[in-house]
Amino acid sequence: MIITIYIIIISYFVLGGIGFYFINKTKDRQSAKNNRVKYITYFFIIHILFFAIVFNPYVFHYLSIIILIVGLGEIIKLFKQSGYARKGFFFLSVLFYMVLCAGFFNFGRLEKGLILFTFLVLSIFDAFSQISGQLIGRKKIFPSISPEKTIEGLIGGVLIALASSLFLKGLIGNNILNTLLMATGIVLFAFIGDVATSFYKRQYNVKDFSSLLPGHGGFLDRFDSLISGGAFVVIIVLSGG
Repeated sequence: MIITIYIIIISYFVLGGIGFYFINKTKDRQSAKNNRVKYITYFFIIHILFFAIVFNPYVFHYLSIIILIVGLGEIIKLFKQSGYARKGFFFLSVLFYMVLCAGFFNFGRLEKGLILFTFLVLSIFDAFSQISGQLIGRKKIFPSISPEKTIEGLIGGVLIALASSLFLKGLIGNNILNTLLMATGIVLFAFIGDVATSFYKRQYNVKDFSSLLPGHGGFLDRFDSLISGGAFVVIIVLSGG
């Protein structure tokens, strides 16, 4: 099944590459270059995490710790750069982040199939939300918080992620209804996490957390949906769902 899943991943990357080709035809040279860099960086990130989960989930667990630490560092960095402005907001944000960290830390200890299912659903949702949004997006969801997010992009990402979850349901051994419910919760929490990080950045008037990942807005900007979605899965597992 792992080989089949990997073929699906590669197929999606091909589709994503075709999507970016048409997107870049409408962009200026610099924007098109940024999209290519983002696409290549995302390719390597997905492969590193995918093979970490497949070959040894403990490797993924250690990588998740690194992601959480670097993410916290980026949150603190923006606070320091602002001259320690909005202290109350900062401490509430750190508290919220630490709650998610606790969930995501335990997510890395779950059964391999569940980790892989969650990771793939999140990655598909994240990627195709962006591609759909850039191709057909018109109506902004939160223009003052995250100007690039559109209703069309969100719908496209959700539909493709939910449809894909049906091909991946063997990883968690669930029936179709439970698979769709699990995937829906994962996607919802991923979206909330993404919006939350965008909101944090806007409070400090910056576009990116850092330039650590080429083409992306920082570690936290890249992994916020994974952290939130992973935390949701832990909640479901602990509740006996």
